Amino acid sequence: MASSSSDTPDTSYVKMDTADATLIGKHCEYEYCNQLDFLPFFCQSCKHTFCLDHRSETTHKCANAGAWAERRRQAALAKPSAGEGKRMRDFVQQKPCAARDCKTTVGTSLVPGVHCDRCNRDYCLKHRLGEEHDCKNLVPIGARPGGQVADLGREARSAFAKLKAWGASRKEAATRALPKPKPTSASQRLVAVNSLKKTAKGDAKLAPEKRVYLYVEAEAETTTAKFPKGEFFYSKDWVIGRLLDAAARGLQVENVNNSSANEKDKLRVFHVEGGRVLEFNEKVGASLTSGNTVVLLRGIGPPEDLIQL
Repeated sequence: MASSSSDTPDTSYVKMDTADATLIGKHCEYEYCNQLDFLPFFCQSCKHTFCLDHRSETTHKCANAGAWAERRRQAALAKPSAGEGKRMRDFVQQKPCAARDCKTTVGTSLVPGVHCDRCNRDYCLKHRLGEEHDCKNLVPIGARPGGQVADLGREARSAFAKLKAWGASRKEAATRALPKPKPTSASQRLVAVNSLKKTAKGDAKLAPEKRVYLYVEAEAETTTAKFPKGEFFYSKDWVIGRLLDAAARGLQVENVNNSSANEKDKLRVFHVEGGRVLEFNEKVGASLTSGNTVVLLRGIGPPEDLIQL
């Protein structure tokens, strides 16, 4: 009787069970050998018995070579993976892995990123497990631990107050970017958008019905741009993160969102007409309409922090 394959997982052959006192050995079933072996080997591929010299598939020219290896491979594939049950976001904006000292970029086609529900961060496959990124010692994003409320509150309120004051002035300035006289009716706004379409730049291959025409600016206090403002069109199907990347290239603004974990270095998109900071994963067509103005700001923090405060 043969022992289970788990006893010798690295070979296709196993020693026969010698516990039976009546076992007096078996003859090798390899042609021309027929040697009596008291410690015979059982081939798990062709199910025959062989002596020490002919125990491997190669030496006895196994008629079903590779069958054991294939069964082992299928058994390994059937085992659950280490990350089974972990939720992957439908869309993760390209960013560095949240694990300390890890330089892997997640949110790509090769490294989609795994979201941890406990600490509310995105990690690469290597650091997806809680013990790999020290999850139990991390403060979840969005939480407000008692020892940090004062410092975080003051910093976020200061950024929010600055943003509100700046936004109010920019709303008025944004109307001056439209053709004179100031458009107040639907027909006047249509004329302004038509004028914008003549000067806006973008991918010429993009279908006209998919385009959203926008005024794009960069705030002088938070970033240095080669071109402080411009007129561009983008796809309605894009997310705000992709629009930000394209706008930064168009104005030649330094964009380190995908390489820096420091929020003070990151760019955000402020919607002047809506008076709010847009999320990276919002759809352009759902948040913006042709003729709107968006501004690239740096270091103002994520939208959720501003809303909560």
